[in-house]
Amino acid sequence: MKTKENSLKAITDQGILPLFYFEDAQVSLEIIRTLYKAGIRVLEYTNRGPAALPNFKLLIEALKTEMQDLYLGIGTIKTVAEAEAFIAVGAHFIVSPIVNEAVGNLVHEKGMLWVPGCFTPTEINTAHQMGAGLIKLFPANILGPSYMAAIKDLFPGQLFIPTGGVEIEQTNISNWFKSGVCAVGMGSKLISKDILENKDYNELANLTSKTIELVKAGR
Repeated sequence: MKTKENSLKAITDQGILPLFYFEDAQVSLEIIRTLYKAGIRVLEYTNRGPAALPNFKLLIEALKTEMQDLYLGIGTIKTVAEAEAFIAVGAHFIVSPIVNEAVGNLVHEKGMLWVPGCFTPTEINTAHQMGAGLIKLFPANILGPSYMAAIKDLFPGQLFIPTGGVEIEQTNISNWFKSGVCAVGMGSKLISKDILENKDYNELANLTSKTIELVKAGR
């Protein structure tokens, strides 16, 4: 069973959380298959278009017969209605760009991992007080590793993941881990628009393998 604890462990063990959305369901499935073959065991699909829900349902169904040890969460969840819809079709964890307390309460009631997005210390405190297992620093390219290092000691025991602008580059990744994060989120830097539109699965496989090695070296 994909519990809150198991989902969190999958993310922290892997050290990277790939995330993407694409309107074509079959391409989305092939992207996930490619990531899986390259060693990914947890990732986030994002609620960024009208096809997100039907696509996600198809992806979850596929996971029942293949890649059964893969954790698939849904991101860009801003409302209770969105959370309910994706939980109903089998989402393993919920990621948000904001702190919506009603969403957090719902996800906790379901025994799932809630990963809210925070920018300010006040937002982080709200999420921390609500028991967010993991907090997303977003957008990470604006905040930077120095921000993470400055605020981490204010929230002992809290786990953080930066998303938005993390580079596939050793110094950048190493600096994030040195600042105190438990994993890094990786969107368009890894799963680019060109890769999606050109169905360049070989390039994605190579980039994923490279990124996994950079994370291992940078931790």
